[in-house]
Amino acid sequence: MANILNIENLHANVDGKEILNGLNLQVNEGEIHAIMGPNGAGKSTLASVLVGNPNFEVTEGEVNFYGKNLLDMEPEERAREGMFLSFQYPVEIPGVSMTNFMRTALNEVRKHKGLEAVSASDFLKLMREKRELVELDSSLASRSVNEGFSGGEKKRNEIFQMAMLDPKLAILDETDSGLDIDALRIVASGVNKLRRPDNATIVITHYQRLLDYIKPDFVHVLYKGRIVKSSGPELALELEEKGYDWIIKEFQ
Repeated sequence: MANILNIENLHANVDGKEILNGLNLQVNEGEIHAIMGPNGAGKSTLASVLVGNPNFEVTEGEVNFYGKNLLDMEPEERAREGMFLSFQYPVEIPGVSMTNFMRTALNEVRKHKGLEAVSASDFLKLMREKRELVELDSSLASRSVNEGFSGGEKKRNEIFQMAMLDPKLAILDETDSGLDIDALRIVASGVNKLRRPDNATIVITHYQRLLDYIKPDFVHVLYKGRIVKSSGPELALELEEKGYDWIIKEFQ
């Protein structure tokens, strides 16, 4: 089982305010890690730092992705290497069709791997196959990226993009935010179908309900910028019942 991501003593700030404060985490192939914690704990900051959001400054620590220094890579290089982020609030991109957007992204990944660009017929076949994973309406593929999509459609579209790009590490930043039960089930089903022994997923969430559908191997509690407790999936159930206060008291 190969190590995909190794984070050691990660410190990061935004606008001079430290958000991550000595975070450590290791993710291996085949694993699903859930990261939970109260508001302001640093969950979304961690996702942003991992994908290279320039608004966040790393001041200390190391992050290795398959043994390579992730912090030395530009955001697009991280994506080509196999990292994917499903946004909490996916943006609309008017004037850019889903088909062109996805074909360009897929071919950039293939080029990085030394593969030929995918043919038009093979690409359309792949799109049809992956759309079915998340029950994404075929008409949406001809529209601009996320333009006019409902909240649930935007989240399904994120998982569809994940299916198309086949990343080694997927980071789902509060993918369950704003979803009704049916949309949640469909999105989670897509994530589960994409799980393989050679990839991994980090699920960032506030709520146990997502973890009823996506079964994590490990649950971590993030508080004041560091992971203060880690355990198996039973920890999420305990958090649902007791909240975070008991862990915060232990940490203090």
